[in-house]
Amino acid sequence: MCDLSANPKTQNLPKTQNPRTQKLAEEITKLEWDQFQLTQNEGGRANCQGNWPTFRIMRMSQFLAWPLDLQESYKQDLERANSDGRNLITEKYARMMESTAPEIFERTIKPYIKPILEPRKSAQEQIILTQVEWAADFRNRYPHLGLAMRVLKTSEDTAENTSFETYLRGELSTYSDATFAKYQRFVNNLRAENLNLTQMIIANTVRMYGYDSLEAAERAQ
Repeated sequence: MCDLSANPKTQNLPKTQNPRTQKLAEEITKLEWDQFQLTQNEGGRANCQGNWPTFRIMRMSQFLAWPLDLQESYKQDLERANSDGRNLITEKYARMMESTAPEIFERTIKPYIKPILEPRKSAQEQIILTQVEWAADFRNRYPHLGLAMRVLKTSEDTAENTSFETYLRGELSTYSDATFAKYQRFVNNLRAENLNLTQMIIANTVRMYGYDSLEAAERAQ
């Protein structure tokens, strides 16, 4: 279930222009962590479910890269899920099993999970294609840091290893329509500005691990 890196030595937060961005990233991460604690793994509780420091870095690195309206919308998704008795983290991992454990998915999950229909499905796949390309480009430019990343494509999934593509597909599928629309706009804007979301997120990650830059982190690997 988990794919977190080793325990961090430090947790220096990247500087942001808006204190609200950092506050929301912290709040979202804590909401996800609480749901993660309630997620049941087939083989019992996973070790990473007790690793708050690394979970915090991995998730905050992502949320710090988001615009405020997207942060606020996803926070509302998590709060609404809590009120409705849903667990978005459990749902995310369950959806991943369509690729990583297809027989179990077909038998025990698919009958109880809401399918992703058109046009949402096609819109998600376009975003996934863009983000897989960004991740591949990052790995080419920072090969040592790239070694710590997930494998990229669903075709590389195994029961033990979940790809970046499959993980992203599971995550996008848990977003409300409002949050997904904001995420889609965010990705499209980055693409128009020739920015790479993977690079933005991992730049946040390495700073939280105490490095001054991606280049410094790459040299240290």
